[in-house]
Amino acid sequence: MSTLAHVFEEAGIATIVLSSTRSVAERMNAPRTLHCEFPLGRPLGRPNDAEFQHDVLLRAFELLDENAGPVLVQHPVSIEADETPLTCQIPPRFDPNLHPAVDEAQGLRKAYDRSLATRGSTNVGRSIDADGVPDALLTLQKIVDGEPWKEVGIPGGNTTALCHDIRTYYEEAALELVGALDGSGDVPDGRAAEAWFFASTEGGKTLMEARQAIQDQGGPFPVWFYMAPGHR
Repeated sequence: MSTLAHVFEEAGIATIVLSSTRSVAERMNAPRTLHCEFPLGRPLGRPNDAEFQHDVLLRAFELLDENAGPVLVQHPVSIEADETPLTCQIPPRFDPNLHPAVDEAQGLRKAYDRSLATRGSTNVGRSIDADGVPDALLTLQKIVDGEPWKEVGIPGGNTTALCHDIRTYYEEAALELVGALDGSGDVPDGRAAEAWFFASTEGGKTLMEARQAIQDQGGPFPVWFYMAPGHR
């Protein structure tokens, strides 16, 4: 975004950048930057807090009054990411003959569908749709079992997109199960659903084992590394 800001400014278009990583903002020297020490993925800070979000936007637009830059202003409130996993009860196993991750994913389908109905949209779809999640998990398990990652037929041919869709399917279902979408429960902290997926689900376990297997097979860095967030 900082790079694009320089390009747009040269074309005569005033820009504002909302920064999440101060060291990057300082290095890129965009003309006007509001640095917000918030969890990644939450550029406006607090979900469902319109007053706080409007304050962030107001402080950002006030930077347009600056005639000379680069200007880097820090939002006065810092919000730390909480790595405590979401407390979410996974539906009990239904078919013990299925791979645990597949049975688990199928058990989450009704919750995912309710989430889709409530939100009216989904972030699943870079590589597969919800129907493809069980087969995608089986594909990852084949890699865990020793099949070459280049030969298993990764849906869409992109491990990053595939794993994004699997994780998003789980997280959207989980948010429905804990009542975060209809207001019956609290909105979880920034990384709570992510931490739940990797720490508490068979799907997360399978994904991480496949990631390690691809690395062990000598797969290129981008192929395995971006299957999960970098800090994992």
